[in-house]
Amino acid sequence: MVMNQQHPSSAGTSAGRPPKRPLDTVVKLALGVLFSSFALIWGGMFLSRPDRSIPPYSIGSQEGSIVAVHVPSWTSDTEIQTLIERFRKVGTETRNFGPMKIRPTTADDPKGRYQRIAIYIFTDEGWTEPDMLHKYVTGEDPAVRDGFEGSARGYYKLDEQEEEGRIGPAPKGKDSAATAAYSRQLFKGPVATSPAASPITPAP
Repeated sequence: MVMNQQHPSSAGTSAGRPPKRPLDTVVKLALGVLFSSFALIWGGMFLSRPDRSIPPYSIGSQEGSIVAVHVPSWTSDTEIQTLIERFRKVGTETRNFGPMKIRPTTADDPKGRYQRIAIYIFTDEGWTEPDMLHKYVTGEDPAVRDGFEGSARGYYKLDEQEEEGRIGPAPKGKDSAATAAYSRQLFKGPVATSPAASPITPAP
């Protein structure tokens, strides 16, 4: 009786896995470039990450010294106050709002590029559109002006000598008492050289 005999070398090849081929040089280079790209992207995101001590915000529009800022709808009054305090810190220390994405408001003033500024903070981005801000600045529509000031969630104003910060609708002069229930003044008074030495009288 004749039995089929399997050659040892062929048996070993069929039972085991084929030997692994080393990675081609081109493949190694491609993988190296891929992982390097991911590392660069991650590093760039880490280094340019936003300041987490203030809420995220964007400059919706700007006309002259008037700036309309948008923050997410879930931003709390406490977070908006933190943002206003950051504007105050910049205004009293450097008066350079460029790093905060605001263009010069008094570019032709020899005393400085940010001698006057009024920042309105909104959670409804519709009020930060350039057309809406233009109507507010020109005063061509009283309803727009009232709606603009009444819809603000925060307000910061700075001129050469004084500054003011407020949570809620912007002040309306004699009509400010009408919004007192929805508004809270944070500070108002002369501009100091630093917040620590500021003579500004806080609101009760």
